[in-house]
Amino acid sequence: MKKIVITGAGNGIGKATAIACANAGYYVIAADKDARGLRGLQRSIPVHQLESHLADFALYEVYQSFIGKLYRHHSALHGLINNAGLYHGKSIYQYTDAEIEEMLAVNLKALVYLSRDFALHEQSAPHMRSIVNIASVAGEVGSMDALYGATKAGVIGLTKANAWNFAPRVRVNAVSPGLIRNTSIHDRIPEHRRSEYERQECLKQPIEPEGVADVIMFLLSDQSRHLTGKVIAIDNGAYPR
Repeated sequence: MKKIVITGAGNGIGKATAIACANAGYYVIAADKDARGLRGLQRSIPVHQLESHLADFALYEVYQSFIGKLYRHHSALHGLINNAGLYHGKSIYQYTDAEIEEMLAVNLKALVYLSRDFALHEQSAPHMRSIVNIASVAGEVGSMDALYGATKAGVIGLTKANAWNFAPRVRVNAVSPGLIRNTSIHDRIPEHRRSEYERQECLKQPIEPEGVADVIMFLLSDQSRHLTGKVIAIDNGAYPR
């Protein structure tokens, strides 16, 4: 059974992807700081397909050791989905120093360590491995939450650079969601910004976490074996770019 690591797996896109992975026959290694969310995930996935870890990826001691500790118990991992992220939906003037550091750690620095350590362990894998990063339209066109937009732009840059660094055994791609309903981020977006996102969508069926999970599943699969360093927009055609 192929093993997939998913950060931020307790809710939203992470939870939808974990369930999709389990339905596809993968073994899911789910990590989140939300204990309640992980318990909910445990009710949705058979016990023999799920391993849960309570982990706060804002903490250096967590993200710098997390992958290494997994390899003490698992000889190989097939994929890594860097989904954990923060969004405050406020002006840069309102950020405290602690919030700036936390945003940088969760949204970008943790990805550096998790991706590097995964690739180091899998660089001689007999079959290709896959990393999927969760970026955002905010990383491409900007955001009123400047720290969020800046970190997601960093995720896009890291995706492209690591596609070179980790080739040929590990592919690295990203999805760039627009307005995704039923997520904690959606509820924090100011109403006038949500209305602007919706106005620019060419397709009008609301995007749910399961729609993003479908694209992530494609990037994990052998069907995307010729793709690396790509950023796939999931935004109903908004913000042509």
